[in-house]
Amino acid sequence: MKRGLIILIVLGVIAFGLYQWGVGFNNTAVEFEANAKTAWSNVESSYQRRNDLIGNLVKTVQGAADFEKGTLKEVIEARAKATSTNIDANNLTAENMAAFQQAQSGLTGALSKLMVVVERYPELKANQNFLELQAQLEGTENRINVARDRFNEQVNIYDIHTTKFPGKLLAGLFGFEEMARYKADPRSENAPDVEFDFN
Repeated sequence: MKRGLIILIVLGVIAFGLYQWGVGFNNTAVEFEANAKTAWSNVESSYQRRNDLIGNLVKTVQGAADFEKGTLKEVIEARAKATSTNIDANNLTAENMAAFQQAQSGLTGALSKLMVVVERYPELKANQNFLELQAQLEGTENRINVARDRFNEQVNIYDIHTTKFPGKLLAGLFGFEEMARYKADPRSENAPDVEFDFN
């Protein structure tokens, strides 16, 4: 009888320990996942700021006489596509992130083309509104980079927690899956050739 009671107590302690371990793992994973989702929201917020600034930049540029309408149209269309491509923070898959990034890259390309064309318009380059918007846009690009880096850091913390042994055993039971990181544009490792024609 005494031996059976000791076995029950030992089994109870082991079960309680396993329960505590499971609860601790789950709660930490939930916290890390929420932090990563919040970091993603900050990435989207930074891109939204850029899209808002580009709208103001386009309005300022439209005021310039004889400005190239084709370039402006490209920026407007790319901005519309970029703002329509959103990802639910609960569905941060590699495919969804690639689609989001593709839309943002299209906008970045159109904006770069706009800035090159602007160089031919001295009255626009001297416009105070344009200069302020351009400076804000540069600052926002830096914010986007910081937000993406912070997102990847949070995803890394979450992924380490849910894929390290023995947590990986519980991650599958509790439905925690590996999260996708924000990756660089596939062509970004190749620096573009820049040529200046001073003639």
